[in-house]
Amino acid sequence: MSLDRIRFQSYKDKVISAQEAANFLKDKMVVGTSGFTKSGDSKAVLPAFAKKAEFEDIGITLITGASLGLNTDADLAKNNAIYRRMPFQADSTLRNKINDGDVFFTDQHLSETVELLENKHITGIDIAIIEATYIDENGNIIPSTSVGNSASFAQLADKIIIEVNTSMPFNFKGMHDVYLHKKHPNRTPINIIASDDRIGVDYITVDPEKVIGIVFTELPDSSAALSSPDPKTSAIAYHLLDFFDNEIEQGRLTKSLMPLQVGIGKVANAVMSGFSKGNFEDLVMYSEVLQDSTFELFDSGKLKFASASAITLSEGCYKKFIENFDQYKDKMILRPQNVSNSPEVIRRMGVISINTAIEFDIYGNVNSTHISGSKMMNGIGGSGDFARNCFLSIFVTQSASKEFNAISHVVPMTPHVDHTEHDVDILVTEQGLADLRGLAPRERAQLIIEKCAHPDYKEALRDYSDRALLRGGHTPHLLEEAFDFYTRLSKTGSMQQKCSVEKA
Repeated sequence: MSLDRIRFQSYKDKVISAQEAANFLKDKMVVGTSGFTKSGDSKAVLPAFAKKAEFEDIGITLITGASLGLNTDADLAKNNAIYRRMPFQADSTLRNKINDGDVFFTDQHLSETVELLENKHITGIDIAIIEATYIDENGNIIPSTSVGNSASFAQLADKIIIEVNTSMPFNFKGMHDVYLHKKHPNRTPINIIASDDRIGVDYITVDPEKVIGIVFTELPDSSAALSSPDPKTSAIAYHLLDFFDNEIEQGRLTKSLMPLQVGIGKVANAVMSGFSKGNFEDLVMYSEVLQDSTFELFDSGKLKFASASAITLSEGCYKKFIENFDQYKDKMILRPQNVSNSPEVIRRMGVISINTAIEFDIYGNVNSTHISGSKMMNGIGGSGDFARNCFLSIFVTQSASKEFNAISHVVPMTPHVDHTEHDVDILVTEQGLADLRGLAPRERAQLIIEKCAHPDYKEALRDYSDRALLRGGHTPHLLEEAFDFYTRLSKTGSMQQKCSVEKA
């Protein structure tokens, strides 16, 4: 315990254990916690509550910024300590509980959670649990590696528990820009013109009367599990970087491109890494999460500034980040997620958005959340905030997966749509890139099949499209066959037609 992390005198007698803090959480309460893609999350109180739920029939509605680390979601789900979860998760144990119907999951655009709370469209927060690097002389929280929804939770919750994380460096102060907009109908524009604009303060304001406990922890954030680029991700990055080179050559972009937003994962990291080797300069980011590739770009001199809501790094990159923090601090900023993901700011700044799809159909509709149309994967996250409002909306995925390419990621019709054809400009697989700008559905279908589909599926997709065209329509479909790929997968374990023949 390090009381120098509590600089507000009246808080010093509120230090309690994680177990004591967990006892404040009662059955059916709504709890809002800090945390965004494994960073800045509750590392003491929620795990203690999960342990408590092993022996008590007790559960909560849990609202966060995004996913949590340290197996917290898994432990809560395993012990039936969650009734409802929102707005995003990325844990396999919780995912199974959601798909089995044991936990209700409310999948939301990450910019909307606070809106729904502020406007009382969903039940208010009983207790907020917020991680702090330290507490300043006025009782304000200096955040750690994420801002997420923490600032709004502190304003909206009835009571607050603060987790002071002693593993976080004191010099994190100044890295954050906390801005809370006014409520409707008196809201004013978010005055961000460039990624490095500061419009708020570097702390989270807290009403001292709400604080019911201070808990100390020393656990660092969970490390991001990033695999090295493979031939498919490298090919996707190559096609995309070649596209940007052509846009520059055609005069539609400069070497600085536009502000970049890139989703999480190995494809995103491969694309971002490619920018460090390409003919680009003075790049900036206006994104949700800063990953390893962000710091690779900083080190290469290609990236001059990055704005996001959280930092999620591999163990090695995090160590380097901490050891060299002073050289990065002035190049980055962390904001609340309803600012980092603000549709108005994204549209005005002309952000280029690159996100990962689970699959897309021949007309450009993208599914980024559901497996076979019904089983939740992680959630829509911030991809919808950016895709509908950006300068260029790009989705990437592999063309096929599993042994013998059993699953095609280009299908006649997606059984679940998160991003409609109207919000998608560019689709990329390792096979190629389809530029859909200005095309009608019939043109899109032809281009997507030829450029993006795996060779094992092109013939089947062409056949479907050709026969649908004979039937006519603006967006031609054979509704009685539209989901045959999934029927075959369910029956034979493969979407390929030949497997169904062999099985028979």
